[in-house]
Amino acid sequence: MVKPRLSFRENYLRAVDFRGPEYIPAHISVFWPLWNTYREKLEEIAIKYEMFFGFKPGSIEYADKPGLIYIDEYRHDAFGCLWHFNIKGYQGQVVKHPLEDWSKFKDFVFPDPDEGVPVESNGLIPWEEVFEAMDKAKDEGRLVVAGMPHGFFFQRLYYLRGFKNLLSDFIRKPPEIYELVEKLTEYNLALVERFLKFKGIDLFSFGDDLGLQDRMTVSPETFREFIFPAYKKIFGRIRSKGIRVRLHTDGHIMEVADQLIEAGVTILNIQDRINGLENIAKLIKGRTAVDLDIDRQKLIPYGKPDEIKEYIKRVVELLGSKKGGLLMYAEIHPPTPLENIKALAEAFDKYTWL
Repeated sequence: MVKPRLSFRENYLRAVDFRGPEYIPAHISVFWPLWNTYREKLEEIAIKYEMFFGFKPGSIEYADKPGLIYIDEYRHDAFGCLWHFNIKGYQGQVVKHPLEDWSKFKDFVFPDPDEGVPVESNGLIPWEEVFEAMDKAKDEGRLVVAGMPHGFFFQRLYYLRGFKNLLSDFIRKPPEIYELVEKLTEYNLALVERFLKFKGIDLFSFGDDLGLQDRMTVSPETFREFIFPAYKKIFGRIRSKGIRVRLHTDGHIMEVADQLIEAGVTILNIQDRINGLENIAKLIKGRTAVDLDIDRQKLIPYGKPDEIKEYIKRVVELLGSKKGGLLMYAEIHPPTPLENIKALAEAFDKYTWL
């Protein structure tokens, strides 16, 4: 592997700011079940291509048996949503929604923003721990990220109400939905204000899955009415401080790409095949940095190594630029063969240098 001249932080910021990075930032995130399956063989690849994995030997705790580990766990998050988990290393789903009935809304209390940052399916991380981790990143010259929760807005609305109920709210428009949207907006702004007390933040990172496999969950008009104003307020507050905004969103989102950019997103992490590389090149390239989520559903788990390498080459040719603006992110899930993980790392090593 070629050793980079720039630090990861400097190169990353050059890429997202269109200031001529040395290489395209690329990251491989292997989910725990595959670590537990391949173990030392995967560690060898991760150590060889450490630039893309960020792996530290001894950082993975394995189970007694290799492979998937099935569990049956329940826990409440900070908002009172009940989550169920059935595979170790994977997110669960909400099975009990505290605001399923609007009659419960008048007594509902949001978490105290002074107590910490909520984790999507768990409790709160105290601010002292949050700032301690950010201080450490700053002292070590790493990227300083203000990590807002995944599922911070649209998803949180249906975690609280239930998906079917929320979509009905968007059509029927009871007064409570507007009040809930306003309160959730203010809650997120309160978290942002507390983060902003920390000096030296490189970017805020948000997550909110907006799309399905082939379409939006809601129409662009509904998004404009109920979601966009909150995004614009929250992201706008951050941008007013000269800080970058990264948004991760799974699913098909092209119908609202303009709205996301208008709201203030400077780094957009989206799925490739679902949205279409040509669509991304036409509608987003050059307007905001694209953190491309490489096809985790078909190509990586089921493709051939040569197909993976050719695909990464095509991505770079279509979306890459010496000015920057492209990043790549690859999640690795079962049943991905070990040789496909190696091929992906080799492709990143070959094609990301500018």
